[in-house]
Amino acid sequence: MATSGVRVNDESLTAFQELKLRKKHNFIVYTLNNDITEIIVERSGTEKYPEFIATLPRTECRYAVYDFQFDTKDGVRNKIIFLTWSPDIAKIKNKMLFSTSKDALRRALVGVAIEIQGTDPDEISYETVLEKASRTR
Repeated sequence: MATSGVRVNDESLTAFQELKLRKKHNFIVYTLNNDITEIIVERSGTEKYPEFIATLPRTECRYAVYDFQFDTKDGVRNKIIFLTWSPDIAKIKNKMLFSTSKDALRRALVGVAIEIQGTDPDEISYETVLEKASRTR
C-alpha cells in the first residue's frame, strides 16, 4: 500500500499517552491538518461511547481512539480501540488521503487492542464494538 508522507504530530502521541496511562480522557479524534502534512488532534474528551460516535462527521473521514469499558463475567474490562471512520458519502480524495495516512498513526499508537473500520454507523455501533471487544483477550 502506498503511503502519503503524512507524519504524526507530537501532540497526537502525547494525547494518546494521556489516554492510555493517565486516563485524562477516554477518546481522541484525529484529523489531517490543513496542509495535509500531519495527523493532529481534533478533539478529546470523556463522553460515553454513543455520544462520542454521534460527534463524528457524517461526510468526512477521521481516526479515533477510544478507551472502551465493558462488563464481563469476570468484572469490568477496558480495551483501547483504534477506529478508522470513512463514511460511504465522504469524498473520494478524503477517503484516499486517510487510507494512505492511517499506517503512520496506527504504528505509533502502541497499546491498541482492537482496530475497527467503519463506513456507516452500524459498523461502529456500541454493540458491534462490544462484540469485538468481548472476543479479544
